[in-house]
Amino acid sequence: MSKKIMIYYGSARIIKEPIYGEGNPRNDYGLGFYCTREMELAKEWACTEENSGYANQYELDTAGLAVMHLSGADYNILNWIAMLLNNRSFRISNVVAAEGKKYLLDNFLPDVQNIDVIVGYRANDSYFSFANAFLNNTLSLTQLQKAMYLGKLGEQTVLKSKTAFEHISFVRSEIADREFYYTKKSARDKEARAAYRKERESQRVANSIYLMDILRERWENDDERIRRNVSG
Repeated sequence: MSKKIMIYYGSARIIKEPIYGEGNPRNDYGLGFYCTREMELAKEWACTEENSGYANQYELDTAGLAVMHLSGADYNILNWIAMLLNNRSFRISNVVAAEGKKYLLDNFLPDVQNIDVIVGYRANDSYFSFANAFLNNTLSLTQLQKAMYLGKLGEQTVLKSKTAFEHISFVRSEIADREFYYTKKSARDKEARAAYRKERESQRVANSIYLMDILRERWENDDERIRRNVSG
């Protein structure tokens, strides 16, 4: 049965046929085609300070595809962190960060070998700062979860497999004017950075959980304390 959704890709050019295997392997979830479910957000992604761009619209038929909803109930925020650790470069500034990276990869990294599409948080430069602070033991687990909802970050839909690319078809493209959409993107980034500073400066709560606590107590992926702390 067909289950079609619309996805959008912000780019400097019109892309009618995305090519499997192209792109940057050091993105959040590795090599893939990174889209959003929102046309307006794609237009922001498309613009630079100097240039306008395009929001390319596609129809994706998810029928028969293995879709991982990384921000859904089956996963937790540490799974997301582990995915970033596996693909992006973090600043390792202390022993806790070094041990934490290994521990999170060993215990919380999801298996994506047979996954066609990943849906999850997008860690742009502002939000990557939150993940880096958590790894370096200066941001709590609860603060990290709260950070994902600040600044209206949104989610990204990432086509990972060759099969997923065979389920996509181009619909149309719209121009994204840099004077309007780069300003929106800059405002979103500014809001995120302000929220980051506020969270970093907030007073530590006595029962807050930090990465050092997770290491010391040897938390596992199904530990109830994870959901308790990120929802508290």
